[in-house]
Amino acid sequence: MNENIAKKNEALAQTVIKGLESRNMTGFYAASKEDALKTALSLIPENSTIAMGGCTSATEIGLIDALKNGKYNYIDRAQMEPRAGLMATYDADIFLASANAMTSDGEIVNIDGNANRVSCIAQGPKKVVFIVGMNKICADLDSAIKRARNIAAPTNAQRFNIDTPCKKTGKCFDCKSPDTICCQFLITRFSKHPGRINVILVNDNLGF
Repeated sequence: MNENIAKKNEALAQTVIKGLESRNMTGFYAASKEDALKTALSLIPENSTIAMGGCTSATEIGLIDALKNGKYNYIDRAQMEPRAGLMATYDADIFLASANAMTSDGEIVNIDGNANRVSCIAQGPKKVVFIVGMNKICADLDSAIKRARNIAAPTNAQRFNIDTPCKKTGKCFDCKSPDTICCQFLITRFSKHPGRINVILVNDNLGF
């Protein structure tokens, strides 16, 4: 990464962290994927139960491999029946997630199809750890929602190979397709519970 872009990202991350703190959430800055992995593991005690909600970013920093190979109880929902996996996730100690977009003032935007991911972010697991690349930081809530709808959602439609207008065109049509993955919108703007929401901002392009 260009040195000047890296410095700009670090300065922006500090702004986001201040915004998170004003919203009763905790932010961390990681200069690299390796630093992000170290920070994430520092937030996850050994022998804890960890679940994940479609967090490509956690895989990209090597966190999932570290959990599977370490002294952790990692819930692999892909190996479970959907309902059983969801119930186990609600009861987890740690929930891993990313953001479809974030504002520079610390608001977190996510869109979901079945609401399993956003429901766990909102309520359930004791602690939520977000892994967020600096490519997802937006100026304000309006631009964050637009990013979620026009970048994250069409990319995920491609990933899941579902029949939506955004898969064919690459942009949101505010569709009501039976296959739509934009069923639930969650804006996390404040946490009632100190220490529950933790965001690791990574100076890299992660996820979608």
